[in-house]
Amino acid sequence: ERSVFSKKNKKGHFTGSGWVVSPDKRKILMTHHKTINKWLQLGGHSDGENDLLKVALREATEESGLRRFEVLNKTIFDLDIHKIQKVGSDSSHFHYDVRFLLEADPEKEPIIVSKESYDVAWVPIGNVLRLNPEKSIHRMVNKTMVLLV
Repeated sequence: ERSVFSKKNKKGHFTGSGWVVSPDKRKILMTHHKTINKWLQLGGHSDGENDLLKVALREATEESGLRRFEVLNKTIFDLDIHKIQKVGSDSSHFHYDVRFLLEADPEKEPIIVSKESYDVAWVPIGNVLRLNPEKSIHRMVNKTMVLLV
């Protein structure tokens, strides 16, 4: 299958992510992903679903155990294209990651760490770049800081 919404497309495919903020926008929900050993926003493969907001919400639930997310804006919050290195039998390819701004309340539901992660945590926005200083994370932190003003 060559659909850009399927990971069977070996050149590259869309992924959907949620940049999950607390109601005061001072904490970001992040996952320490096992496969690539990095702290990231919640998200993953679309698995054939072409509504990437649905993908972001599904992945945020699967990776955190949280069920109550507010979609702060249905438009794209961030878009990142990045190369995924060869892992096991999967060849290197590109992810076209469409990211949406979601909100959840750290006080309302407990986090459940999925088998895909070492950890999931609410990270104070000032500490996010210590966990992952990549350009795309920096960009989303900056966009979030604007919301605080």
